[in-house]
Amino acid sequence: MDENESLFSLSIDPATKAHLFETAKWARFLAVIGFVFVFFVVALGVYSSLTISRYEDMFNGYPGRRGLIDSIGVGVAVMYVLLALVAFFPLLFLLRFANQMSSALSSNNQALLNTSFQNLKVYFRYLGIVTIIFLVLTILSLLMGILGRAV
Repeated sequence: MDENESLFSLSIDPATKAHLFETAKWARFLAVIGFVFVFFVVALGVYSSLTISRYEDMFNGYPGRRGLIDSIGVGVAVMYVLLALVAFFPLLFLLRFANQMSSALSSNNQALLNTSFQNLKVYFRYLGIVTIIFLVLTILSLLMGILGRAV
């Protein structure tokens, strides 16, 4: 099959082009809103970490408890930052898809169109991998709970 030949003679007609333009607009909107939420998650993590450290006076009578409070504060901040990082990358790929799709359709640039679909593929692959990891961790935690209950 020749490289320039389209698969099954598919092409982008005006209706498909309009659908892809609208899809790119919604993808850009969702990506930008997602980045705003990622920023708030990081800010919430920093705020929570600082707030937790204020509870040190509850443990003044207990030696060694100050380190526990500091550890909890750092743990909370790290957890929020990790959640933000996990959410950041699919949003980046979604934004790249949206920007390149709009540019490709405006300029009839096949290379940009291919790159935009490649970013969409990576977006869904990333979400799929994160979903599999989440499901495995959920199943493992359920099994651990059942086994812990049985013992």
